[in-house]
Order: sequence, then C-alpha cells, then structure tokens
Amino acid sequence: MDAKLTLKLNQHIIEKAKKYASNKKMSLSRIVEAYLQSLTSENDTSEFEISPFVKSISTGTEMPADLDYKKEYSDYLIEKYK
Repeated sequence: MDAKLTLKLNQHIIEKAKKYASNKKMSLSRIVEAYLQSLTSENDTSEFEISPFVKSISTGTEMPADLDYKKEYSDYLIEKYK
C-alpha cells in the first residue's frame, strides 16, 4: 500500500536528485523508497545494493569531531620513517 510523505529539503538537492532520477529513468519517489528500504533492511536485494568491498571497509565507529587528521597523519609518517 502506497502512502504520501512530505519532506522539506534544500532546493538545490531536490534539483540534483530530479536530474539524477531522470538520468536513471526512475521516479524520485522510487529512489527515495529504495534508499529507505536499504537503510531498514539487512538483506536488501534492490539495485542499490552496497558492494561487498564497501561493506568490508565499514567499521561503524565515529571519528571525533575535533580530530586533527593532518597532525595524526604527520605523526604517523614521522614514526614510520624513524
């Protein structure tokens, strides 16, 4: 059973999404539905399946907001080439 859903999104994002949907010859509603299905289903078999490689590199951990990645990488290189 289909139901109506109203979303408020950035106009620029909507325009890009409509263009993407048009290029894929799909409705924007179908794309949003498939995306939400993929978020809520562990065994999603739609055409939006996440590749095994992407799943393999996903850790599920969050990075701290104040992480200085440039310093971390610099420290790593200094240690590596001692």
